[in-house]
Amino acid sequence: MFILTNASGWTTVPPNLSIEVKKSPKQLRFSRKKCMIEGVQNRRELSARTDMKGVSGQYTGSLQESEWRLGMRTKVFIDGSEGTTGLRIHERFAGREDIEILPISQELRKDVNERKRLINSADIVFLCLPDAAAKESVGLVENEKVRVIDTSTAHRTKAGWAYGFPELSSAHRQAVTEGKRVAVPGCHATGFISLVYPLVAEGVLEKDYPFSAFSLTGYSGGGKKMIAQYEETQRNSELDAPREYALSQNHKHLKEMQEIAGLARKPLFSPIVADYYSGMVVSVPVYADFLKKYFAPDELLAFYGKYYEGQKFIKVMEAGAEEKLEGSMMSGNACSGWDGLKIYVTGNEERMVLTAHFDNLGKGASGAAVQCLNLMLGCEEAKGLNL
Repeated sequence: MFILTNASGWTTVPPNLSIEVKKSPKQLRFSRKKCMIEGVQNRRELSARTDMKGVSGQYTGSLQESEWRLGMRTKVFIDGSEGTTGLRIHERFAGREDIEILPISQELRKDVNERKRLINSADIVFLCLPDAAAKESVGLVENEKVRVIDTSTAHRTKAGWAYGFPELSSAHRQAVTEGKRVAVPGCHATGFISLVYPLVAEGVLEKDYPFSAFSLTGYSGGGKKMIAQYEETQRNSELDAPREYALSQNHKHLKEMQEIAGLARKPLFSPIVADYYSGMVVSVPVYADFLKKYFAPDELLAFYGKYYEGQKFIKVMEAGAEEKLEGSMMSGNACSGWDGLKIYVTGNEERMVLTAHFDNLGKGASGAAVQCLNLMLGCEEAKGLNL
């Protein structure tokens, strides 16, 4: 859905407006009564003509350069809007005139018929639900034009779903941009894959290398139940200290960590939750003598810098950057509220530690989800996000 706008905000459509969207065989339909123009999305080149008094003339150019431009209002439904990720996604749309949130009343949040109606009325649906419920919601889609962004684990390795990490490769970016079904990566998996995928894809390490990883996260990653547990006044004293979990090596992110990174085996993975709200540090140790090339930390940093060149959400830190941190220590919550991801390579020419530093609620969840939406809509990739 398109609405004519100008610098002063939303306005009425001139009565004699002719719009041509280039590079598309589809036609636009003009509805004067609703002051709407319906047509092709994600197209920036246009020519517009009108003889409306005060707006007469002709302009041909891009949407961004034109005094008059076509703004796209996208109908969005957040299924699971009361959860941590759903609430954060909703917050990120505050002030965005291109997004129309389809609300659901509190008493109908679990009503299948109401959810189905809203799902099929939306242009894009966010699923912020447990896996089983996310699968159920996908089954409710009947409108073939509806595009789905799922933040659960349910579809991250499923055929037909794009993996929502566009920085990994041009193929990943294209799949997200053009996708009708996009799965947002898990928070732990985001850190691990950001470090390991380039190494395996470029032959720096073999896919059968015995990878391991530690991941420190704030308690918000555990959802509303864990948040309540940590923020309770009379809580268990064990919550005062960091706690290692998923001790059985069956963490739900392991499947995508292996499959997306292209590994021959699942990594040894030790996640740790600590007493702070949000932020994450994922570390992957490697032995230098297993590397096929780039045998020193500065060489490996240069490799990451080249691999992620031009990616505004990925910041490869310069050699020695860790020494500038307070006490040369990496705090888990230092990236809280930021939507990017920092990469460090520390250690020496014998043993190195690769580290991803980010917010589990940012690039690890809602920030990544909104980034995917922006790409799908043809918006500026960081719109509504904090970089």
